[in-house]
Amino acid sequence: MGESRETELKNQRYRVLLPVILAIAIFMQMLDTTILNTALPSIAQDLNEPQLKIQSILVVYTLVLAICAPISGVVSDKIGTKRTFLLAVIFFTLGSLFAALSLTLLQLTLSRVLQGIGGAMLTPVARLALMKAYDRKEYLRVINYAITPALIGPILGPVLGGYLVQYMSWHWIFLINIPIGAIVLILALFFMPDFRGEPFRFDLRGYLIFALGIFAITFGLEYSINGEQKWITFPLLIVGFILLINYWFYAKRKEAPLFATTLLDVRTYRIGLLGNLIARLGISAMPFLLPLFFQVALGYSPSDAGWLLVPIAVGGLFVKPIVTRILKLTGYRRVLIWNTLFISLLIITIGFVGRFIPIPLLIVILFILGVCNSTQFTAMNTLTIGDLRKEQVSSGNSLMVVNQQLALTLGVAFAALFLNFYVGQGWFVSENTEKAFQLTFITMGSLTFFATYVFARLRHDDGDLMAGRIDEEKEGLNPHQEDPQHEKIHQRKA
Repeated sequence: MGESRETELKNQRYRVLLPVILAIAIFMQMLDTTILNTALPSIAQDLNEPQLKIQSILVVYTLVLAICAPISGVVSDKIGTKRTFLLAVIFFTLGSLFAALSLTLLQLTLSRVLQGIGGAMLTPVARLALMKAYDRKEYLRVINYAITPALIGPILGPVLGGYLVQYMSWHWIFLINIPIGAIVLILALFFMPDFRGEPFRFDLRGYLIFALGIFAITFGLEYSINGEQKWITFPLLIVGFILLINYWFYAKRKEAPLFATTLLDVRTYRIGLLGNLIARLGISAMPFLLPLFFQVALGYSPSDAGWLLVPIAVGGLFVKPIVTRILKLTGYRRVLIWNTLFISLLIITIGFVGRFIPIPLLIVILFILGVCNSTQFTAMNTLTIGDLRKEQVSSGNSLMVVNQQLALTLGVAFAALFLNFYVGQGWFVSENTEKAFQLTFITMGSLTFFATYVFARLRHDDGDLMAGRIDEEKEGLNPHQEDPQHEKIHQRKA
């Protein structure tokens, strides 16, 4: 009896503190991501690296996230959510410490790899534990509470990063993670539940082929920026594409592949995945380009540059509660086409922002960009997985996360590539680097524009069930029923 009571109290303690652990973990990760962008010019100067070629510390982190994300669930199923989460916190915190102590770009890049390994497991494992600790009715309420720091981090990060760099040093943007990591570690040690999943055979061969393909393509683009190592670009790109094509044929033959090719048979998933990738190229480039643009081209201080990034985060926070109403009112197709068009125009508009633009006007432009970005993410993510069957959701969601991280990696890589290309053409002298930034913004905005053609392939009724534009009972569609009933959705989408 006493043992049962003790177990009950322990479970209650888990349920109370688990959302807090996830919230702090998300806050630490989001703070680290956003705080770093403001510090890039100072890091480049301190390490004696070109300011426009410092993107590797961003690229390598997102690349590791993309590669390691698919195995986080496998590891947690094998050794338990508690041990996996503890390892993730240790890796992330140690990576932060080594990054703060780095004296060269290579050391900093390797430290970011360690951070990326931890970051790839940190949030997914905590979410998994939350899903298993709460029933479906409670989960939505709890997860909304837990992800609130993800909205606060982008607001606080750039400002805090700007002041730390300006009045202390860039090393402190990594040192700040250590006390936060220590708090998360202590809480997780005592209050993180240890759930394990059903053992299954992991597709290691498929994972290696897929991961190496992404790795080769990303570093092919990365080396194209380095004048001394450009010769390796083309071979890496060729190898990368060959590996990904090889994975496609391998997955078609494999009984239980890492990412099943049948996912692409679902039309909305196929369109959503491709649209996600293209649209995010320009969107993902902004956190990298804007701090550099404000500090290197326009001459703002790190703290002022940090404050100028806040309107984007505030705009995203502002529109979050009403996105579902917008989707219900207008539909997914119309929202995605027009919103993608607005984002591409806003990115191009920023390219024409000069030194003498009124600050209030710049704030308005950045605020609207934040509104459009938040709307875009919600619409793309929900549409992409909305029509998947139950047995497809896990694999489909994993591939979508990898796709998002890959888009973030490629967005930064493309932005750095174009920026250095325009600077290196000799068209612009160093005093007029602003022109090179302008052309880069125009180029990235134009890339984003092509996503409108992808979303134009959607039907007017795509996503209507999720948006609440169709009554489930009238249509005879119940997403909680088994697949034979769910098949009606696929018939409508075929």
